[in-house]
Amino acid sequence: MELFKAKRVLVFGIANERSIAWAITQAMQQHGARFVITYAGEALEKRVVPLAEEIKAEMILPCDVTNDAQVEQLFAEVGRQWGGIDVVIHAVAYANREDLEGRYLDTSREGFKTALEISAYSLVLVARHAAPLMKPQGGSIITLSYYGAEKVVPGYNVMGIAKAALEASVRYLASELGPDNIRVNAISAGPIKTLAASGIRGFKSILHVVEEKAPLRRNVTQQDVANSALYLCSEMGSGVTGEVVQPSERRGGQQVGDPTDAEQRQLRDRQAGAAGPADRVGPGARKVSRP
Repeated sequence: MELFKAKRVLVFGIANERSIAWAITQAMQQHGARFVITYAGEALEKRVVPLAEEIKAEMILPCDVTNDAQVEQLFAEVGRQWGGIDVVIHAVAYANREDLEGRYLDTSREGFKTALEISAYSLVLVARHAAPLMKPQGGSIITLSYYGAEKVVPGYNVMGIAKAALEASVRYLASELGPDNIRVNAISAGPIKTLAASGIRGFKSILHVVEEKAPLRRNVTQQDVANSALYLCSEMGSGVTGEVVQPSERRGGQQVGDPTDAEQRQLRDRQAGAAGPADRVGPGARKVSRP
């Protein structure tokens, strides 16, 4: 059964073969989807184009979500060639490295604006342009969040605030686009090794804590998230909108991997001086992946 036979899917946020957006794309391709793949800047173009060619994407187009004109050009070209869109995958997020290294209290004004604009407002911008291309058949928009939107995760800082804004945006967009049969949902997974995650201080420590305490004794994988996306964006999830789906180890609204106060202190101690490399990609050193 091909859940996405001939469905037109527009993808934002593939950075490399470990990206969650890439796992979702591969899963949908196996179910017959057609693709437009976007990339932000020359650095990502070199990584993304070979992947897009691998799945025989029908269009491979540049798109910096901080550039309104480029976003408009993208959707104009998609509309001209396809006439419409069925699914949008939004996997775009970024925060300056210095705003992930220190205290949230010390977040700069520009750093706050950057994180919120790229990680949250970009969903609003993309949805606004996608909605007319989803009429009259309707469609599905999904974005990627993270547990730091709900609870304090050491080192996540301003990105947690941005993800909280993203999740709120999902609910408001779902309400406004629902009458047009356009569904908007988010997937909030546990920690996953991606390009973006490498910039989070002490990320390996977070992986260790979750794996140790989760009922399945493992971390969530890209494939786990991709399976959730298949459900949300296909007819199997036709009645689901405005939700934040959690393909991770949680119980009663609490992630089983939540560290205790003592463990929080240990995490912070281990994270001191353990910041991962800053993978700055795309125009203006924009990172286009999650969390």
